[in-house]
Amino acid sequence: MLDTDRSESWRRAFRVELRAEAIGLAFRGWPVLPGTYPAGEHWAGREGVEDSGPVPVHRDWQERIGTKAEQVATWWTGRPYSLLLATGKVYDAIEVDDDLGRRAAGVLRSVGMPVPIIATPDRRWFFLTQSGAELNHELATDPTITLHADGSWITLPPSPFQHGVVHWRVKPEVCGWEIPTSRTVQDALLDALQEPTRDRLVTQLIGAD
Repeated sequence: MLDTDRSESWRRAFRVELRAEAIGLAFRGWPVLPGTYPAGEHWAGREGVEDSGPVPVHRDWQERIGTKAEQVATWWTGRPYSLLLATGKVYDAIEVDDDLGRRAAGVLRSVGMPVPIIATPDRRWFFLTQSGAELNHELATDPTITLHADGSWITLPPSPFQHGVVHWRVKPEVCGWEIPTSRTVQDALLDALQEPTRDRLVTQLIGAD
């Protein structure tokens, strides 16, 4: 019984945190939406959907983009829904693996230009950018890189995953809530791709013997 009470208390506190974050972002004009959430080995919150990650709770989610903060507040009154950001209307996101993400973040830090970055428990990093630009050809043809634009979404902190919680690697406050152009992030990614990774260094050393 105590474990059940503790679990319910945790869910309630987590729902309050998700709701507060959703309201705050909606007030800033971020197009946030509720998403399905982990419940044991499955995802709950929307009937007939079996996915390995969060998806919008409402089937007509695209028609709900831009909902006012007051209405957004009601979405999290009953369940600990994941917090999603609809991309393509205000912001896009460029998704990469954690290795490239770390290197690109280093490039941006080196020029004094931190940008909002999200990381998920499955080792994916998301760089937020202003909407409207396509990926450079080199990035677009890399199977490990994905542009989330119109018709897509990403998961925002502090949404839960099966094994962990989505978190900020660089919070928007660090950047003064200024979201960079896509070109800024893409240039950093291109620079990072030119940096020698550990695997490349090992290959070079072996080849030099």
